[in-house]
Amino acid sequence: MNPLGEAPRSSSAGEHTAGNRSDRVDGLTVTAASSEQWHQVAEWAAEEGWNPGNGDVACFHPTDPAGFFVGRLGDRTVSAVSIVNYSEEYAFLGYYLVHPGLRRRGLGLATWRAAFPHAGTRTVGLDAVPEQQPTYGRSGFKSAHDTLRYGGRPERSGTPAADAVAVTADHVEAIAAYDRQCFPAERPGFVARWLTAAGHVAYARLREGRIAGYGVIRPALDGHRIGPLFADTPEDAEVLFDALTAHLRPEEEVSIDIPEPHRAASALVLARGLEPRSHTVRMYIGAVPRTRADRAWGITTLELG
Repeated sequence: MNPLGEAPRSSSAGEHTAGNRSDRVDGLTVTAASSEQWHQVAEWAAEEGWNPGNGDVACFHPTDPAGFFVGRLGDRTVSAVSIVNYSEEYAFLGYYLVHPGLRRRGLGLATWRAAFPHAGTRTVGLDAVPEQQPTYGRSGFKSAHDTLRYGGRPERSGTPAADAVAVTADHVEAIAAYDRQCFPAERPGFVARWLTAAGHVAYARLREGRIAGYGVIRPALDGHRIGPLFADTPEDAEVLFDALTAHLRPEEEVSIDIPEPHRAASALVLARGLEPRSHTVRMYIGAVPRTRADRAWGITTLELG
């Protein structure tokens, strides 16, 4: 999540009264964006080096269609931010962007203030680039942990493919229930789309018929991205990682975003030949959600949590 030089200042935790949809910047109108309109924002994210998945918009937008905002000057889209409400208690902020030629004019801040009330009194999470951590701190966000992005060409381990099963429609409900243990809110609709989207490859780890982990890999602008990778044990995570990467050509690269406290996850991808590339800071305004952090071997996305 990259604010691109703007400086948001939101209300304190539990208030979230940041402004009106019609902001004070002359000529700027902030409205909810359709899925079609959001494709331009995804292109901006690609230009900023975020390496989005090829079909991310189709999976992201239906999660909360009212939570994707764009700012316009006339007919021109100039700014964006998403504030996706997952439940009555939790929302996630991402895609905070301003057109490169129009930065430092207050457009991002105005868009933020117009959109932020959508979160209501929910806890809001975001992933900040390190240089903007103090800015969000002044806005009431508190740092929870770093998230490291690892990338590279995965090395083969020889793990038998039979140790993981390709996800089918019969697994979706059970996987969504497992996902809730690792993510701060129920998101069955998103999970169903994420597991079955075109180009996505999903595997589950079963133990006595019970879900013991699952993972998804998807094609991106540059290589492939793994996320989420949720698993009970190191063995489960290893089996899933190897199943997800088994179909890749030797020259193809993958990336995965790992919460820094999870040292076993970092050890796994380092052993598979990946290396740290960048990092962000997970921050929250409001109570930090409780999840099974030990099962989060790789988060779903930096854009949507």
